[in-house]
Amino acid sequence: MTATAPAPPSARVRAAALLPRLALVLAALLATLFTAAAPATAHAALTASDPQDGAVVATAPAQVTLSFSEQVAMGDDSIRVMDPQGKRVDTGELRDMCSGSIIRYGTALHPGLPNGTYTVAWQAVSADSHPISGAFTFSIGTPSATSVALPDQKVGGGPVGIAYGIARYAAYAGFTVLVGGAAFILLCWRRGSAERPLQKLVVGGWVTLTAATLAMLALRTPYTGSGKFADAFDLDGLKAVLDTKTGASFLSRLLLLGAAALFIAVLFGAYARRQKSAVDAAEADGTGDRAEDKKETSDLAFGLGIGGTVVAGGIAATWALSEHASTGIQPAIAMPADILHLLAMAAWLGGLTALLVALRKVPDIEREAVRRFSRVAFISVMVLAVTGVYQSWRQVGSWSALTGTSYGRLLLIKVALVAVLIAIAYLSRRWTARLGEVRAAEPAKVLAGADVSRETSAVADGDAEAGAAADPKRAAQLARQRAAREKAAETRVRDADPGRAGLRRSVLAEAGVAVVLLAVTTVLTSTEPGRAVEQEAGRGGGSATAVPNRPVKITLPFDTGGQNGKGNVRLELDPGRVGANTLHLWADGPDGKPLDLPEVKISFTLPAKEIGPLPLAPDRAAAGHWTASGVQLPLAGEWRIDVTVRTSDIDQTTVQKNVKIG
Repeated sequence: MTATAPAPPSARVRAAALLPRLALVLAALLATLFTAAAPATAHAALTASDPQDGAVVATAPAQVTLSFSEQVAMGDDSIRVMDPQGKRVDTGELRDMCSGSIIRYGTALHPGLPNGTYTVAWQAVSADSHPISGAFTFSIGTPSATSVALPDQKVGGGPVGIAYGIARYAAYAGFTVLVGGAAFILLCWRRGSAERPLQKLVVGGWVTLTAATLAMLALRTPYTGSGKFADAFDLDGLKAVLDTKTGASFLSRLLLLGAAALFIAVLFGAYARRQKSAVDAAEADGTGDRAEDKKETSDLAFGLGIGGTVVAGGIAATWALSEHASTGIQPAIAMPADILHLLAMAAWLGGLTALLVALRKVPDIEREAVRRFSRVAFISVMVLAVTGVYQSWRQVGSWSALTGTSYGRLLLIKVALVAVLIAIAYLSRRWTARLGEVRAAEPAKVLAGADVSRETSAVADGDAEAGAAADPKRAAQLARQRAAREKAAETRVRDADPGRAGLRRSVLAEAGVAVVLLAVTTVLTSTEPGRAVEQEAGRGGGSATAVPNRPVKITLPFDTGGQNGKGNVRLELDPGRVGANTLHLWADGPDGKPLDLPEVKISFTLPAKEIGPLPLAPDRAAAGHWTASGVQLPLAGEWRIDVTVRTSDIDQTTVQKNVKIG
């Protein structure tokens, strides 16, 4: 409901005066975060390949290697290489070539491959649990026609992807209703624990989250693999899923949901009975609870609050530990921030749903309960704002990614929806103030009419029941009529309060926006973050920006796959601008000592102007050191530097980096 806590006029004036300053501070913070972004990703991105996409090589390579921006899970069949006729030419054995920060996998090729165009298709699961895939071609000798069609649909799509996405949405919705509904009862309206509509809401959230988790667990194998529903019944696939980080998170969530079931049983059992007996006692003699009863009830509420917070935080952690927050930069900060973000979202949107149900189904919710939720919503929005700004910087990283990627545009839509929610909530405050403030004559008439109606109905029902005692069908009909009259009387009493009716309409509007917001959030969590999109587009990381009057310096790790084939090349281009430049290149082994390579070749390409590759063979100056003078770069722009390193007669690889030349 309302996201702003009621305040006295002076406080409201001070808050209004502070709003422009707060907006400026947030804008400055966002600008600082986006301009100071460091390279990082969430979905893994293919950053390089050897051979490169579209490359034409003179001789058949011994292997195909793929480099990624972060750790991925791959199997023996994850990299497939096919000849022009579609026949596999790889050995089917995955080579793990990772070393330190280098994430690289490869597969060996059969010897003696003829000339032609070959297709490389790959798929993997990134560290944030999302499947990724792709394909590219390279040619040996002369390019040729190929009968292999590149896949139009990436892994994780199709009907299985749709079903998995629906289950993801249901899981978020169930978590929101379960946690938010329980929080609304304990923090805002404890008497609501004895109300049947709220009990059904919270239990429905638990059932939805449990069913959605089971569905995702079953669909995980086809979602990350074949895309066929039949594979959901593959027990070997299910066992393999349980061995992954995502499978462990699903299993942990199911165990925590068992604890949540116990929490619900106590909340709607012993605690609800205490609340109901207290209300009955207050209505009977007007004295309310005894001191010892109040203490016992308060202690039970405190225990439920602590236990519920631990269980809710644990369930939220199953997302944080297996998805975007668990990988990339600052995971130690990102995971707690993600847990807080999920809990704040549930407290706000789930509490909003509980309030809507209470306003519609329970005729006598107190105004104080609505005001308490107003304060809870205010705190939740503040937590969402802080954690949301941090998550946005971490997953987007630049203004260009905010407006130029699907993730960034979805994020802007989410921010707009939150703004709409807050605006509607602000308008709801006037209905909160008027809740229960009706003209005395109006409710009195309604209540009097309801009482007369009940008395008349009771007399009529008594006469009718006397005549229908021997007719069960007639008795059932009379029972339905009596229930309908009682419900109509409750509705008249409820609608006699115009403040309540107005509040219910505004909360209904908020709930409608919240449903859309939850859908956008679900899509956002399965969309490749802006950082990863930009890094994948660069294929080799970000560009090294040329600094005036300073040389361009880059470091590139390499791994040729052979013995003693790992190391780093350090390249310096001085002065790093258009015209003649001096180039120095050093090669170091894993121990940091100079590595004297048999051969090093360099080329420069300016793709935007279709210039290059311009080949360069530097001269050996010393062990592990090569130089070249008069290196001409004719135009300014983003140049790609390719460094080919050979460590033996058959082991070589090419690494690349983009640099900006001014």
